[in-house]
Amino acid sequence: MKSPAELTSAFRAAGLKITPQRSLMFELLHGNTSHPSADAIYDEARRVMPNISLRTVYQTLNDLVSMGEIDQIDLGTGAARFDPKTEGHHHFICDECDSIHDVQVDTAAAIAVDDSAHRVRTAEVVFRGMCASCARKASN
Repeated sequence: MKSPAELTSAFRAAGLKITPQRSLMFELLHGNTSHPSADAIYDEARRVMPNISLRTVYQTLNDLVSMGEIDQIDLGTGAARFDPKTEGHHHFICDECDSIHDVQVDTAAAIAVDDSAHRVRTAEVVFRGMCASCARKASN
């Protein structure tokens, strides 16, 4: 994901207004690998800026998705999640702690389709199991 300064420039170039609320969201998303939901971002933002509205959070996230700066993903966990890592990758969800981790799978591009009329653009794989941290706790 671009830095907060780069996102500020991208928003201005797109004719979008920069507000303190949006700047805060850029900061909260930068380097965030937790794949947060809008509600999680809202809760974190409210700790810093109690007057931020949920509508502002959703609008800013939607703008970032529209600009291709983040991906909105549905991992089957309920709420949509937002991923600042837009390069192709897959996800691992821990059944114990619900954490979400990025994973790379080199073989995912080799998809066999039984009908040549299908053209695969992307593949999204979600692995489920126990993360390393939970596995360590379970073995103790």
